[in-house]
Parts: sequence; structure tokens; C-alpha cells
Amino acid sequence: MFLPVIIAGGSGTRLWPLSRQLNPKQFLPLVDVDLTMLQATIKRLDGLEHLPPRLICNEHHRFLAAEQLRQSGYDGVKIILEPAGRNTAPAIALAALQAISEDQDPVMLVLAADHLIQDIDSFHCGVRAALALAEGGKLVTFGVTPTHPETGYGYLRRGEPIGSGGFKVDRFVEKPDLKTAEAYLAEGDYYWNSGMFMFRASRYLGELERFQPQILSVCREALAKGQQDMHFTRVDSDIFASCPDDSIDYAVMEKTEDAVMVPMDAGWSDIGSWSALWEAGIKNADGNLFKGDVLSERTSGSYVHAAHRLVATIGVEDLIIVETKDAVLVAHKDHVQDVKKIVDKLKDGQRYEHANHREVYRPWGVYDCIDSGERYQVKRITVKPGEKLSVQMHHHRAEHWIVVSGTARVTNGEKNYLVTENQSTFIPIGQIHALENPGMIPLELIEVQSGAYLGEDDIVRFEDVYGRVKG
Repeated sequence: MFLPVIIAGGSGTRLWPLSRQLNPKQFLPLVDVDLTMLQATIKRLDGLEHLPPRLICNEHHRFLAAEQLRQSGYDGVKIILEPAGRNTAPAIALAALQAISEDQDPVMLVLAADHLIQDIDSFHCGVRAALALAEGGKLVTFGVTPTHPETGYGYLRRGEPIGSGGFKVDRFVEKPDLKTAEAYLAEGDYYWNSGMFMFRASRYLGELERFQPQILSVCREALAKGQQDMHFTRVDSDIFASCPDDSIDYAVMEKTEDAVMVPMDAGWSDIGSWSALWEAGIKNADGNLFKGDVLSERTSGSYVHAAHRLVATIGVEDLIIVETKDAVLVAHKDHVQDVKKIVDKLKDGQRYEHANHREVYRPWGVYDCIDSGERYQVKRITVKPGEKLSVQMHHHRAEHWIVVSGTARVTNGEKNYLVTENQSTFIPIGQIHALENPGMIPLELIEVQSGAYLGEDDIVRFEDVYGRVKG
């Protein structure tokens, strides 16, 4: 039996405008309409005997991650929260240290939450082969059998055979140019570096202490001085900020003498760009992959994602077109790596579109900003049954709530009362207030904000069941 450790960090900027900083690709249903990338990662473990998975994610994604785990049947799974991303070597160290502190020394299967694997049987075979090697003290990585000369992945060179189905890693190589990638494919001994690993927790920590002791020291201290909040483990943010930013490849795998590789031909992709998503999907006779309400004429080789309205294309080829409520991306497939440059421009311009969608998920539900102006903003708010917003107040805005469906329990200063369908209530500037759904169905309401400043940081929280200070 092994411990799945799922790393769900990263912002997925190359899949903007669907993937955004506060709702990145690992939490989106990019390939399977019914499962997010994280949920698909968990589901592909079905059929393997394993311990409950452990998740590592950014502090900002904690409730999103917990809810998706709950939907997958893993309510209350332990989640390690990183205050800031410091790459994979520290993240895995935190998971290994926590497991050992619980009087366990499990073999850990380290998976990324945003990978696609289409052949589950082959994946299971690879994991079982790796488990035998990891139990014998090896540090295993998975080499993906290449299908074409890819320049966007790092590579592994296969060495001599070891054990049943494994090989020593002769060397790790960086992302090659096209000519070098073609040579790798022709030689047959090179594999894509999948970024998936398997090893015993103590073996990883031992090699980390040998080759990068500062990472281990910082992670050990940050975890020891952290806090437990329900099933969330919060590491000390100040201490963790001093941790070196290093990948597991650079910190350990390229240096250890016990690195071995298990080949895997399982339809793997890291879905690192829109063109990769197009390649992984089922296309029509014209080579198009359409999602949503799409009409086309003389269109070929294109990916079109229509999230909220009709998108029509005429006389185009090899395009990526992605429509969301607040942004539209049009790019040639050969230039999708430059999407990150657009995200950088959004950040430089201090625009919200790089960080969030118009729809924003909260632990209690979701809100959609449907209209805004200089001194007003209109939101559609949905509160899940039994959930409650924080007790709070605003210095610069008043709020008018109109209930569309369900029942709201409102705290408005010293008053507590119910507001039902087609009724409304007013919250003045500076008034302490709260909103709760006491019913069995979702509460939907329209909130009209008015005031000189309408930013989300104008929230003073006095009480919050989710442990939030602000935001």
C-alpha cells in the first residue's frame, strides 16, 4: 500500500482565460466534462490499493481543493497549505515529513494534479512496477514513451535494466531544440520526463538532506511551527518564504545514485498549452475540437471553447478561440506559448482578469459580478444550504439584497430576521452584518452595492466559520 501525494500548485497561465490565478487549470474540467483535472487524478487511482491521498496546494485554493476532494469521496483528507509556491522539492518534503511525524514511513506516489493519462491500465501497471522498486530503496521516476519530437518537455535517457520493468536513469536532459528532439526519438532510449515519482518518504528525505540540506531544514522548521486548522496544515509562512525554490529533479533526482525509471506508455500529457489540449481531444473530420455552442464554416485544425454564448468561425484554420464571461482569446496554435505574455500584461496593468473569473468561488458558494459602474456593482450570489458568510462590515459601501429563491437569515446590526423570495433588505455603510442559508435548497440573491469604493478588500471580518482573516 502506498500514499498518493498530489501536488496541486501552479497557476496554469498558458491556459488563460479559463485558467486563472485563483482558479487554475487543476481545478477545471478541461478534458472530462464531469471531472476536474484534480478529480480525474484521484479517480485514476481506483483499482490500486492505497492510503487516503494527501494534497499540497496554495493557501488561496484551500476551499476549492477541499470541496473537490469531498465530491470525490475524500471528505476530510489532509491538505498541506503552501503560503507561497517554492517548487516541487520543498512541497514533497513537507508531505514526507508530515507522514513520518505520524509514525509512518510510507512509499509515496507523487502525482501532479493537472496531468492527463488516457490509458489507466498502463498507468496502473507502471505504478505496480515502481512500487516494487521503491520498496527496495530506489527513487523512481516515470518516463513517458515519446510519440513525436517534443521540445516542450525535459527528457530521461534510459540506462541498464534493473528489477522488473525498471531501468537506471542514465541522465536527465533539459528541453531540447527540434533537431535534438528528433534525434532522441530516433535513438529510442529517451523518454519524456513525466514529473511523477515514487519512493519511500525516509529515502527521499535522506537524499534531500545529503544534496540540499537547507530545503529540508527550512521545511522541518516551517512544519513544526505551523498550525493545524481542521484538516488543513498551515506551515509557518515567514520560515517557508526562506526556502530555496528548487524542483525535485534539480535537488535530488539528478544527483542521487539510486534514480531509476519505469517506462510508461499511457497517453500522458501535462496539458501545458491550448495546443496540447487540442492534441489530446477527439476531433471532427476537419480536425476541429469544439466545446459549447459553436457553428463553423470552412474551419479546420482549430480548438474553439464557447463557455457562455454562440461562437461562429468562418474560413479559419489552426486557431485557438476561447470565450469566457469576461474575456476572449484568439491565437494561432503555433503561438500559444505566448499566452503568458498576455497574462503578464494583465498583471502589469493591475487588471483582475489574470487572477479571477467574473464568477468567484468561496467556501460558502459563488458570486458572479453581472454589472458594475463607477459607484455601483451588481452581483448574483448563491449560498449553499447550511452555509454562512462571515460577520463583517464595510467602510465604503452599502448593500441592498434581493432574494430570488430560497430563504436568507440576515444579521443587520442588532436585528436578526428572515428574508424570503421577492423580499429585500438594506445594509447601510458601516453596519455589522451577516448572511446565512438556513434552508435545504441553494439561496440565490441579487446584491446591489453602492459607494465610493467597491473593492473586495473593503471587508472587516469579526467572525468567520472558515477561519478567514480577509478576502
